[in-house]
Amino acid sequence: MNIQILTNYFLEYGIFFIFLIVLLEYLNLPGFPAGVIMPLAGIWAAKGKISFLMVLLISVVAGLVGSWALYLLGRVGGAKVMGVYFRRFPKHQPVIEEKMEMLREKGSIGVFISKLLPMVRTIISIPAGMVRMNFVKYTVSSVSGIFLWNLAFVGAGYFFGDAAIRLLS
Repeated sequence: MNIQILTNYFLEYGIFFIFLIVLLEYLNLPGFPAGVIMPLAGIWAAKGKISFLMVLLISVVAGLVGSWALYLLGRVGGAKVMGVYFRRFPKHQPVIEEKMEMLREKGSIGVFISKLLPMVRTIISIPAGMVRMNFVKYTVSSVSGIFLWNLAFVGAGYFFGDAAIRLLS
């Protein structure tokens, strides 16, 4: 998929497109990678098609909604899923239990840092739900991490996007 096709999606679907793509990523579902979409949204904002703050707000809300869904999944069904997983992969159990204990100890700081790490940032919500992390603390640490991550990507598109497009063209 090239930049022109993605740009057409922005023009046709606007902020709904941004919300959907970022939500899919934070739900850990297949879709367009938000790491590509967010800089394009930043470029779109730089061209005056949408405000920078609106793009950032929509991307953070989408990330939080996806994170809440996975937190709930971990809280409600995480133990069952892990039981099945451990029966299938018993050698993984000590390592995963060690990481869960670290999350219990580090709490909000662990979630915040995880939200800044590729691959970990979208799945940390499940173990946070499993250890029954305080929902308000989970939400504050998630919003903080999501905000910084998305600010970096949307900001990169906003400030450096035209130069990147010239290089790609």
